[in-house]
Amino acid sequence: MNDRHSFSHRFRTLILQVVAGIGSLWLAKELVTGVSLTGDIKILLVIGAMLGLINFFIKPILNLITLPLRVLTFGLFTLVINMGIVWIVEIMFIELDITGLLPLLWTGIIVWATSLIASKI
Repeated sequence: MNDRHSFSHRFRTLILQVVAGIGSLWLAKELVTGVSLTGDIKILLVIGAMLGLINFFIKPILNLITLPLRVLTFGLFTLVINMGIVWIVEIMFIELDITGLLPLLWTGIIVWATSLIASKI
């Protein structure tokens, strides 16, 4: 019974992270000057889903590896991790264009905030 609960909890968390990835990408596109997305809603869904999947599968590993840096910076290094993840997603998809470090920073903050909200639901 406990394994089933664990699986359903992990699956729910995965779905929430994917939804958060899609939502954060849409928010960044709408609110941050320097973030553009060409294509239709399908492109937004695919890129946002990829962002959510990376946040679910790879970000915990990165958080573990960078634990000493996150402790030394009182957690601010998490923002660098988020910026790196967004940058990787931008490289993977030609439809997503983030021009400059400041738009990347704001997008990383939006991704962090939506991911945090999704993890608390």
